[in-house]
Amino acid sequence: MKTLLHVCCAPCAVACVKSLEEEGFSPHGFFYNPNIHPFAEYTARLDTLTGFASSNGLALTVRGEYALRPFLSRVWPDKTDGEARCAECYDMRMDAAAAFAAENGFQSFTTTLLISPYQRHDLIREKARLAAQKHGVDFLYRDFRPLFREGQRAARELGLYRQKYCGCVFSEGER
Repeated sequence: MKTLLHVCCAPCAVACVKSLEEEGFSPHGFFYNPNIHPFAEYTARLDTLTGFASSNGLALTVRGEYALRPFLSRVWPDKTDGEARCAECYDMRMDAAAAFAAENGFQSFTTTLLISPYQRHDLIREKARLAAQKHGVDFLYRDFRPLFREGQRAARELGLYRQKYCGCVFSEGER
């Protein structure tokens, strides 16, 4: 079964791709992360993911813009902390993934965000469910968190660039 995998970064993709393939899915990566700042961080994550995808036969679509301004316009000035900011960020990314999946014939979509124990798992799940409903595509829910340590170990072994924050300027400041 063909499924779209929204990818935040290569290290988070490692175990998610493997898990989906073991289930019989054919994941297709989709990179759209308007929250990532600065631009050097964005390119480091994208370059690492592109290399990982190429060496592992993962089809990858990159939504081609650095979209920091749209992200900031959604969160500034009233939603810069905690759950409100993350809700807007998840909404942007899940909506883009669901729309792309629906427009390109994917049966379902999911996200590597679901592997991180540091993300707001229930909020991601709800935003993805709403986006799926809006665009008429299935959201393939998987709790990838039990695979987090294994995925990070594999990413280290592969020499993948591993970031220290979710990507947004606010989380970098909080770090």
